[in-house]
Amino acid sequence: MAYIPDGGPPTAGGIPLGSQCCVCKVELSVSGQNLLDRDVTSKSDPFCVLFIEDNGRWMEFDRTETAINNLNPAFSKKFVLDYHFEEVQKLKFALFDQDKSSAQLDEHDFLGQFSCSLGTIVSSKKITRPLLLMNDKPAGKGLITIAAQELSDNRVITLSLAGRKLDKKDLFGKSDPFLEFYKPGDDGKWMLVHRTEVIKYTLDPVWKPFTVPLVSLCDGDLEKPIQVMCYDYDNNGGHDFIGEFQTSVLQMSEARDGVPLEMECINPKKQRKKKSYKNSGIIILRSCKIHRNYSFLDYILGGCQLMFTVGIDFTASNGNPLDPSSLHYINPMGTNEYLSAIWAVGQIIQDYDRMLPLSECGPSVDGIAQAYSACLPHIRFYGPTNFSPIVNHVARFAAQATEQQTATQYFILLIITDGVISDMEETRHAVVQASKLPMSIIIVGVGNADFAAMEFLDGDNRRLRSHTGEEAARDIVQFVPFREFRNAAKETLAKAVLAELPQQVVQYFKHKNLPPTNSEPA
Repeated sequence: MAYIPDGGPPTAGGIPLGSQCCVCKVELSVSGQNLLDRDVTSKSDPFCVLFIEDNGRWMEFDRTETAINNLNPAFSKKFVLDYHFEEVQKLKFALFDQDKSSAQLDEHDFLGQFSCSLGTIVSSKKITRPLLLMNDKPAGKGLITIAAQELSDNRVITLSLAGRKLDKKDLFGKSDPFLEFYKPGDDGKWMLVHRTEVIKYTLDPVWKPFTVPLVSLCDGDLEKPIQVMCYDYDNNGGHDFIGEFQTSVLQMSEARDGVPLEMECINPKKQRKKKSYKNSGIIILRSCKIHRNYSFLDYILGGCQLMFTVGIDFTASNGNPLDPSSLHYINPMGTNEYLSAIWAVGQIIQDYDRMLPLSECGPSVDGIAQAYSACLPHIRFYGPTNFSPIVNHVARFAAQATEQQTATQYFILLIITDGVISDMEETRHAVVQASKLPMSIIIVGVGNADFAAMEFLDGDNRRLRSHTGEEAARDIVQFVPFREFRNAAKETLAKAVLAELPQQVVQYFKHKNLPPTNSEPA
């Protein structure tokens, strides 16, 4: 394993940020009216699935929760998307009646769908349209309402709540309480913002802390009224009302750790009937914290540089570069799989990047590609395929960057390889140690070898552990087999390779409590 470039500290100069498209976050709220009833003994249990068109195919983006026994659901789960003004972003909202716990949609009854562009929703802010069946005929009288809100305010609020002495609603038990939060909509009606989980068999529930965008909760207006409803959960969907109260973020912000805020939960019917009525229990706000939810773009615009290093596999298994069967053979078109991977990833990264340069490369993707091509005739191919030296090499620079305690540098190591890792134990240890640093590793597998070891390092489904049992602080490895993208546009490969990078950058700086440079307090 050799690498380009091979060291030297980061330079002071960097490539300026390219002309990137303006992107904002948009939150979509979905509700349904008069849905088809697909259940015999009860009503439908609907959930909504959002699909996004990608290269002519509908890809599932996300799902809401299931509304039990309800033909007029208001889903608390929101869909949050990046809005690209210059693109036609086609969306499809499909509703299903949940019949089984299976994730396969064909095992649930179809209730109808509606398709449009994201721009249509954003420009109208709120639309109500008929639901259609697969044959484009009306799905009964079913309607879908979609409301859009730009998340231009990056503040989020985290609330920790509990209850005390709530009313007993179950005949043979206590209550199964949950809370719903509403804000006033533009039409004067209360709009559901968040629903907590259900706490079973208690009159003194403690709900898990939850975080929502401040724009979602109160449109960023700290004095706007917020309606909080408390219910006793019933399996048939006919939840029993316990009580309600109104508050605001300004009032809730008085709560701090150790200084809770108590609010009476009132049932107006009981209050009118009984003169001795006090309340239906107390809702305790244990803590209220407002902070900024910085995005990848916030860090980039704040001056964070992505430091890019490329590792090239020059082991003998690649074959003689003069032989057309070699993975390093440059075809008459002037490329091979190594160069294709360098170009696909590098052309995206270079807009945000400082390279770790060699003088003959220069800080550019062109420089790396030229250096790779120029060195091929002079390389003596050897083995084995050791990953740990280059991982540790880049990690040393990342460790130096942590001394600044600022969100100004993040390191990306792109490794392009054709085979099995020879030093797996050392590599696992190196990756686990690197997971504590501002660093990500992208591995592109070229050729048709067995890449099981690479997939093992990619901790999407479980956290990677070193041979000593130490667990990685976070997942920093993304593996992509090039063979799956041989006939695809290089933009498709780049999208797959870089899919996890933005969230890895944000995750690291958030964990270290490092805001973007010159950011404003919440």
